[in-house]
Amino acid sequence: MDSMITYKRPDGQPAKAYLAKPVNHENAPGIVVIQEWWGLNDQIKAVADRLAAAGYLALVPDLYRGKLALEENEATHLMNGLDFGDAASQDISGAVQYLKGLGTRKVGITGFCMGGALTLLSSVFVPDLDAAVVWYGYPPLDYVDASKIHAPMMGHWAIHDDVFKIDGVDALEKKLTAASVDFEFYRYDAKHAFANEEADSKKLAYLKHNGAAAELAWTRTMAFFKKHL
Repeated sequence: MDSMITYKRPDGQPAKAYLAKPVNHENAPGIVVIQEWWGLNDQIKAVADRLAAAGYLALVPDLYRGKLALEENEATHLMNGLDFGDAASQDISGAVQYLKGLGTRKVGITGFCMGGALTLLSSVFVPDLDAAVVWYGYPPLDYVDASKIHAPMMGHWAIHDDVFKIDGVDALEKKLTAASVDFEFYRYDAKHAFANEEADSKKLAYLKHNGAAAELAWTRTMAFFKKHL
C-alpha cells in the first residue's frame, strides 16, 4: 500500500510525503527516503516501494512542495531555492517523528545526490535518528558538526563523481573519524547517480547508471539497516 499523506513539522506547519507500507506494517521499522534534485518523482517513489517490499515503512517528504524537474536547469533552480537547514531540521525531522508516532521501533534515513547531502545534515540535526545511509552527496563540510552525529552511518561514493568530488569524501571521512562517529564508507568505480536506473536517460555526461555497483551498494544497505533497525 502506498499513498500521499500529510504530517506535521516540529514548527507545526504541515508537510506532504509519499508513504509506502509493507504488507505487515505493525511495528515495522521506518526509513525516511530523501529525493534527488529532481523532486518527488516516480523513480524515488520506486525506491520507497522497494524498501516497503523489504519490510520497512518508507516515507519520502515532498521537499519541493509538489514541483518536479525534468531538465537539469529546472533541478538546479529548485535545489538552489531549497533551505537545506529548514529541510533537515523541519521536514525530515518531522518525517522521522511521524514514523516513530506510527509505532515503528526504529527509524533510519537514506538519500541520494542532494538527498545524500541532506541525509548527512539530518544526522547532525535530528537526534532521534537510528541509522543513516548516504548515497553520493554531501553538504559543504563546514555545516557538518560531526560531534552531533550519534547514529551509525554508511556511505556509498562514486570515484569518478564530477558533482561531489571524491577528495571531499576523504575530508569528510577524516572529520567523522576525529569525532569517533560509527561509520563505514564504500567507494565504487562509477560516476554520479550510479544507483539511479534513469540516470542515462537524462543525457548528461556526468551521470551514469551502474547496475553492478548499485546492486552491491543496495545489498550492503539492506544488511546495514537490518542490523541497526
